[in-house]
Amino acid sequence: MEANRFSKRIRAFRKLRGMTQIELAEMTDVSITIIGEIERGNRSIDDRLLQRIAQALRVTVEELVGS
Repeated sequence: MEANRFSKRIRAFRKLRGMTQIELAEMTDVSITIIGEIERGNRSIDDRLLQRIAQALRVTVEELVGS
């Protein structure tokens, strides 16, 4: 998946939920560095992690990727 396509949406949903990168990292069992890289569009993520992020943010994967 192309990282830039949804990286800004992940950040926007995280902020909308009032979550920090640390909280999202803990909820998805990844490091804060990885969350930061994802939000900046510097890291691609697999479907499993995308699903975990969506669950943590209480949105669908489709909402995250903007389908």
